[in-house]
Amino acid sequence: MIRCRGIEKSFSDKKVLSGIDLDINDGQIFGLLGPSGAGKTTLIKIITGQLSYDGGSALIMDKEAGDLTREDNRRIGIMMDNFGVYDRFSCTDNLKVFADIYGTPYAKIAESLELVGLKSAAKKSASDLSKGMRARLQLARVFMHSPEILFLDEPTSGLDPRSSKAIHRLIRDKKKEGCTIFLTTHNMEEAYELCDTVALLNEGRIVDIGAPDELCRKYDSKKTIRVHLNTGEDIELPCGEESGKKIDELIAAGKAETIHSSEPDLETVFLELTGKKLEEE
Repeated sequence: MIRCRGIEKSFSDKKVLSGIDLDINDGQIFGLLGPSGAGKTTLIKIITGQLSYDGGSALIMDKEAGDLTREDNRRIGIMMDNFGVYDRFSCTDNLKVFADIYGTPYAKIAESLELVGLKSAAKKSASDLSKGMRARLQLARVFMHSPEILFLDEPTSGLDPRSSKAIHRLIRDKKKEGCTIFLTTHNMEEAYELCDTVALLNEGRIVDIGAPDELCRKYDSKKTIRVHLNTGEDIELPCGEESGKKIDELIAAGKAETIHSSEPDLETVFLELTGKKLEEE
């Protein structure tokens, strides 16, 4: 569905993207992880034809990004920052603007608001919405014309856990419907829970790419198993046959309370590869 080869982009003398290669399959949730300023939003703008690039190739739906037509754009939904929210308009009137642009029947407006849990706020001004409700209004706009590909740029940034979980449910539902989803985030837990594949982006370069659990196993340098006993004690054992026997004995004796392997989380993997935390500015 999306293929990038050797994408290069600079602003003045600052290199923003350098040699980006990506393959995103149909129906996949793809996560691009990196701190603010890593180039995530720039890459979305390139792939969706909003921004030119200096070298390489960006294909989406078998077309070069710069050649997308109005009809092609109807197959794409984009959620970025506060794009598409007019504070003085009600939720319904906000969606009417985009229904007119996309030629979408007004009947889809109520359907989209109900889908994201904003049916009761249909007449409320966007300026009176909480941050979580505002994010859901943006998703209602994105979902309204039933796109095949969704680009969601930090969709839960700054939201409380409850609002984030609500948006995660909506994203999973869209995947079940067959949508391909390109998600940018610096939230490690969000990426691990939602994404089939993640790419770690640092200073304009992809430092590694793969399934979240595969990346975590790949960078497991300790390769140990930690057993928490019902006495409150923790014991750490090396992976191996002897440790397996020891764990069996602890379980049989009713002493083992929890068992955990030592692979790192995505935050730790990113830190190991780049020396930076994902949330760094």
